Amino acid sequence: MFYLDFQKANCKNCYKCLRSCPVKAIDMRNNQAKIVESRCILCGHCTHVCPQNAKSVHDDTAVIERLLAKNKRVVASVAPSFVSSFAVKSFTPFKSALLALGFSDAFETSEGAAAVTAEYKKLLDSGKYDNLITSACPAVNRAIVLYHHELVKYLAPVVSPMVAHAKILKSRYPDAEIVFIGPCIAKKREAHESGIIAGALTFEELAELFKKRNIKIDTEASDANPKSDVVAPSAEQNGKTSLKAKFYPIPRGIIKSFDKFPPNYEYIAVDGVSRLDDAVEDIKSVKGVFLEINACEGACINGPCVIRRSGGAVEANVLIRGYTNSAPTDVVPDVTPSLSYTFKPLTPGDRVPTDEEIAEVLAKTGKHCKADELNCGACGYSTCREKAWAVLNGYAETEMCVPYMREKAESMSNVVLENSPNGIIVCNGELKISEINRRAQSLVGQTAPEYIFDCFDPTEVFKAADSGKAVHVDKMRIDKTGRFVDVKIVPLKNEHMLLVVITDITEKVNYDESLNKVKQDTLSVTDSVIEKQMRVAQEIASLLGETTAETKTALLKLKKAMSEDGN
Repeated sequence: MFYLDFQKANCKNCYKCLRSCPVKAIDMRNNQAKIVESRCILCGHCTHVCPQNAKSVHDDTAVIERLLAKNKRVVASVAPSFVSSFAVKSFTPFKSALLALGFSDAFETSEGAAAVTAEYKKLLDSGKYDNLITSACPAVNRAIVLYHHELVKYLAPVVSPMVAHAKILKSRYPDAEIVFIGPCIAKKREAHESGIIAGALTFEELAELFKKRNIKIDTEASDANPKSDVVAPSAEQNGKTSLKAKFYPIPRGIIKSFDKFPPNYEYIAVDGVSRLDDAVEDIKSVKGVFLEINACEGACINGPCVIRRSGGAVEANVLIRGYTNSAPTDVVPDVTPSLSYTFKPLTPGDRVPTDEEIAEVLAKTGKHCKADELNCGACGYSTCREKAWAVLNGYAETEMCVPYMREKAESMSNVVLENSPNGIIVCNGELKISEINRRAQSLVGQTAPEYIFDCFDPTEVFKAADSGKAVHVDKMRIDKTGRFVDVKIVPLKNEHMLLVVITDITEKVNYDESLNKVKQDTLSVTDSVIEKQMRVAQEIASLLGETTAETKTALLKLKKAMSEDGN
């Protein structure tokens, strides 16, 4: 079943979720994070750190709504941290809201926690355990059975308070469907695997249900439990009382739930996924330790699906302590169902690459010897070899090595920059030059100009900076070198920089000038030839005019003479 994943988001080169994951159960490929369910312990820590708020938790709301609509007895088991998430003073108003939602009855899971503490005491009193690790946090339990097989023997062979409470409620009301309500994602998988819990709602999901049904909680009420057709057994009727089981959701809460400590053990609490590995590794070398471990830093009051308030974990701690010290006692029945549970090692099913395969992946990112392995953690993995393992298991990509990719990008950038036929200058908003290639230095006649106006008139550069639009300057002359250039100024808005591309057009300008001279010379020669031709034509015309007149005169004389003879 799908319990947790990430929605599609603008997820690029961040790796915060991967860095925060204690078991590296995240598949980071194609710029998108996905949960590797076989490796995930459902601590939910990745959902806290994701800057895109891309968490997607399996939602049991529709299942529970259908269950409530079936006219069956549905009983809620409510984690003690409801006090801090919903800012109520007692269970009374919260139970009333659940009854309005359609639940037949509701009880605090701390009753199951009291029974679990009683089981822990029995195990400690037996003296059979060198060390004992609490089994109340399903995320911690999962981490141990998956990744710390040699420590499974220290896990208290006891079900969690949620399962213990469900068993207690089922023993009282065999026909009831049990629904757990709490701040934990891991409880969803545990509820499903228990076989006796119909579903698990997070506090966030419950708050949405209340909103949907327009159910308001009276946060000021503090009277006794409301009337119900189901009555919990009293201490006098059915067992002993525990005054402190409601402490479970705060740091050292399990330890605080002991009325007295069995001797020969040190009682130590560790919370937070960042300390989980160290804690379970350290316990190997010691004896006589009762170790309370919570996957959430600050314990359950800081679970992944709590409803966060302005006072944070401090206020939540205060509210739980105040409520526990003033609330009715929890009942530990004399006769309870079996709460024992046998934890068995599991494997996530990952392949174990050979050293040669690891070395091959490392070589692809320029790591050819031990000194090349920076182990910087920028990719989300603690070491370069761990990241190579992830690549070989299909959970990561080679290109996730940030230092290598940066070095590669800078190298490629430098190659392009230095081999460009154009001059390239990069400057900031104050026109101070940060990059200039050799070609640009040659064109402007300076090897290390500090500002762009040391190179040429910056008027057009200012215009580009102010308008945010590219500006073209045609045929600019660089006074220092006498070169003619075309200049393109491109604002890089996101980087708050300006890119100046200089194209040398001196040869073209010189060619154009030469061509123009040839044209002018040709035109001059043409004018001269035309002028001469016109002059010749005029002279010929003049000569032709004189000859014609003489001929006409001679012919007229001849005609006249001949006319006279005829008479």
